[in-house]
Amino acid sequence: MTIKNQFEIGETVYLVTDPDQLRRQILFLYVFKDEITYEVGCGTEHSEHHAFEISRERDLSLAMGINNSGKLSN
Repeated sequence: MTIKNQFEIGETVYLVTDPDQLRRQILFLYVFKDEITYEVGCGTEHSEHHAFEISRERDLSLAMGINNSGKLSN
């Protein structure tokens, strides 16, 4: 069996939908028959996500509250 994970345990990542763009760390890989999910941690909070929900890069526009149109969101 070959596991093709996109992120490594210990790697620093961000959630693409997190408006605060908090730094998180990959803690666990969960390997299923057709997919891999990742448990990430930020302080005492842990959550499980698919690879498409995770990024190595921080989205500064999201962190600053700027929406896709370039305007500040309320």
